[in-house]
Amino acid sequence: MPLFQKILQSKAENKKLFAVLIDPQKCFSEKLIEFVQIIEKAQPDFIFVGGSQLQNSVKEAISEIKTITKIPVVLFPGNPTQFSENADAVLFLSLISGNNPAYLIGEHRKCALTIKNSGIEVISTGYILVDGKKISAVEQVSNTQPLSEVSEIVSAAVAGELLGCKIIYLEAGSGAKEPVSEEIIRKVRTNVSVPLIVGGGLRSKAMLQTALNAGADIIVVGNYFEKEPEKIFEFCTLFR
Repeated sequence: MPLFQKILQSKAENKKLFAVLIDPQKCFSEKLIEFVQIIEKAQPDFIFVGGSQLQNSVKEAISEIKTITKIPVVLFPGNPTQFSENADAVLFLSLISGNNPAYLIGEHRKCALTIKNSGIEVISTGYILVDGKKISAVEQVSNTQPLSEVSEIVSAAVAGELLGCKIIYLEAGSGAKEPVSEEIIRKVRTNVSVPLIVGGGLRSKAMLQTALNAGADIIVVGNYFEKEPEKIFEFCTLFR
């Protein structure tokens, strides 16, 4: 089954999904192997791979991950170089919360043919940067400001859905001091019908549960596990 169909089916059944994000710039070599071995034991639904300021090879990271686990690997690219045809799918991200044309469509043109010709599953994703009270890597790289007004965030999500995005991704940024609020998630969920991913600043089961109760379909956690990888087991219990 294509991954997007799995996401739609899970949404229809009100089954929530969990993704662990790996940034190969921070997690590589022996550290990557050890981390993926923990992930394999915990069995989240997805492994997302990518980062905004990536220097280490995504291809190498995915090849290593694939030798350890069969958990679906989804590319979460920050630029056109972050691509590997060995991934199971790619979130084709458009930063619809900002006005920088490079991250709305410009960067996409550089890799569109490569991605299409690879045959990889492509999931068009409307990416919305929400103010997490900390300057994020996405903000720095894209030169766009995060949104803080609920009405603006909801309008961006609706615009993304109307433009054909299959998923809306609310992102507070890696290591955010504050995650995407319950109010924002709830109001976006009320106004869009496509699956909703929420990530950034989630540091406890209570935070995850709040986001899930508000309407998130997929939760993504990455930065927090860099210091406490064993917490993956605890978080995964919410999705059983």
